[in-house]
Amino acid sequence: MIIMALNCGSSSVKYQLFDWEKKEVVAKGMVERVIVGDSYIVHEVPGRESYRLEQDCSDHRAAIDLVIRVVTDSVHGALKSVSEISAVGHRVVHGGEKFTCSVQIDDEVLNAVKEVQHLAPLHNPPNIDGIEAARLLMPTIPHVAIFDTAFHQTMPEHAYMYAVPYEWYEQHGVRRYGFHGTSHLYVSKRAAMLLGKPASQCNIVTMHIGNGVSHCAIKNGISVDTTMGLTPLEGAVMGTRCGDIDPAIPAFMMQKDNLSAKEIDSVLNKKSGILGITGKYTDRRDVIEHAENGDHRCQLALEIEAYRLRKYIGAYMAAIGRLDAVVFTAGVGEMGALIREKAIENLEHIGIVLDRERNRGAMTRKRESLITSDDSPVKVFVIPTDEELVFTEDVVAILNGTYTDHMNFEYSFAKPDFART
Repeated sequence: MIIMALNCGSSSVKYQLFDWEKKEVVAKGMVERVIVGDSYIVHEVPGRESYRLEQDCSDHRAAIDLVIRVVTDSVHGALKSVSEISAVGHRVVHGGEKFTCSVQIDDEVLNAVKEVQHLAPLHNPPNIDGIEAARLLMPTIPHVAIFDTAFHQTMPEHAYMYAVPYEWYEQHGVRRYGFHGTSHLYVSKRAAMLLGKPASQCNIVTMHIGNGVSHCAIKNGISVDTTMGLTPLEGAVMGTRCGDIDPAIPAFMMQKDNLSAKEIDSVLNKKSGILGITGKYTDRRDVIEHAENGDHRCQLALEIEAYRLRKYIGAYMAAIGRLDAVVFTAGVGEMGALIREKAIENLEHIGIVLDRERNRGAMTRKRESLITSDDSPVKVFVIPTDEELVFTEDVVAILNGTYTDHMNFEYSFAKPDFART
């Protein structure tokens, strides 16, 4: 059984083919610059050189058609025919309140996703385009939607509601939804295994740190709070997003610089965060390099990011009570030893005892690492995330009729004998 995972962004299509019987990735890749011009695909098959092909893709249908042709190519492909694909799992960023778990896509589900696309105007439209294109190009196989927001639908009302006119929630759905749900699900299940306890008995703070950043408070195995809100703009400092700020700032700057609502939204999403502070960089490797060479704004960016991370650990510890573990994941979380160190150093008073040597040695996306001392009451792990595996397992379970909510469904990566490939 071959499962295709598709992640369609505004100008990209990321894909992976997974052989369920062999439990291995068959191929993966990405089409870049969809719609914008000069499109190309980079295709990878384990054991081979990566393959790049330049071909213009004016829309997502053209991009997915290119993916199908490359994965079935007689020289560079991994499949003999598209008929070998059993199902497709689609990442959908926003499912609103309707979707609390992954679902097989039919016209009713697709229409429901369209109804909430105003809640994620940058993400849901390309997700929808990808679903429609894939269903046209692969009409005989099942398609499944996996929602970023679903994992967080267990948040209590007092955590997801904002102190704004209640009618905003009733009429427009204004509330906290949260994102990166599949990543938080995966690493929290893995952390429970490393702790040697059932997920339902674990209290964990998970910290997904990449260009986008979100944290999650997990109590007894379920999400009870998360940093991103109505949109992915709220919360931690990110590569280009501001995170938490005084809500009066946008109106203030709109008046000062005569900016429209669309313009200020663009500034807060695309020109703020690490980029806004440094004026040049979003990649933390660049920030660290220039900070070490004396660049004050890069030094400041590191301190601001680490300070915010530390504050959220404390806040979520207060929210969930007893804390078993903190987990760092995603690109920066997995590779940014200095940022991790700055975020958790001097937290012995709350039970976190950093082992600096272990932390510096955890600079790989291929293994799980403990970065606190053996006697640290609260463990801190670095766990490489695997959202595509969550996609795949949800799809297979839906096909087999065994799928249920994540607390009752037995994921392979939540079992003691699981090994990363």
